Amino acid sequence: MPYYLNIILFAGFAYLIGSFSTAIITCKIMGIEDPRKTGSHNPGATNVLRHGGKKAAIITLFGDMLKGLIPVMVAVSLQADPLIIALTGLFALSGHVFPVYYGFRGGKGVATYYGVILAMNWQVGLIAIVIWLLIAALLKISSLSALVSIFSTPFILWYFSQSVELTTAVALMSALVFWRHRTNIKSIIRGTESRIDNSKR
Repeated sequence: MPYYLNIILFAGFAYLIGSFSTAIITCKIMGIEDPRKTGSHNPGATNVLRHGGKKAAIITLFGDMLKGLIPVMVAVSLQADPLIIALTGLFALSGHVFPVYYGFRGGKGVATYYGVILAMNWQVGLIAIVIWLLIAALLKISSLSALVSIFSTPFILWYFSQSVELTTAVALMSALVFWRHRTNIKSIIRGTESRIDNSKR
């Protein structure tokens, strides 16, 4: 099969998987208000936590992570080269942020981002998640902890992998997540960003 067709197949598969919204599906099944219509209007785990409770948020979190993990793991298991693996991860995240099934209006991509990183390099993925958890526990601001973690991840990945393809893709992914958090960044600067403990049990 021509190389460009391999790229199209892996990237297309990743994008279509990434386009499924775990938050919207979970809330619909559990009888919770559509996350796009409440709170921050973001179909992600943090918004689901605040308005739907911990169980729905955990399901959303792991579902979104799997959307990034599975396509990249498939590429890795089939011994795809670094460029295809990198593009697979980038398109999985792009599917979450710009989902074809929901009018290209998706989530902010944090959990899917971590799923991609875990599949690319589990050590880097764990380090990134630990950074997120430590800062979240200290500051209680989900968006800020995610942004610090995601900013540092390309540098950590380069240290471990020395892969230009993977590091470039992850840097682009980080930029996309930062762009999706532009409103949060303004709120952080103003000191008005929502805190993790402002949620249902």
